[in-house]
Amino acid sequence: MASRVALKTKSKGAKGGAKPADERSAVKCLKEWSTWTIKKAKVITHYGFIPMVIIIGMSSEPRPSISQLLSPI
Repeated sequence: MASRVALKTKSKGAKGGAKPADERSAVKCLKEWSTWTIKKAKVITHYGFIPMVIIIGMSSEPRPSISQLLSPI
């Protein structure tokens, strides 16, 4: 026979404003995951933007030189 473990949550009386522990941990996990994702996306964008512009520019017609791609004018 398998044993089951029941989690007990504390309630704050008749107000009912307390969240269960599962919801709090899920919200915390979601916040941590979204923060991690945003940080990684910033790094990828930072290091990937210039190479992406060069690759797209070199595959277009007429084919520009690398100096024309990198110069701001």
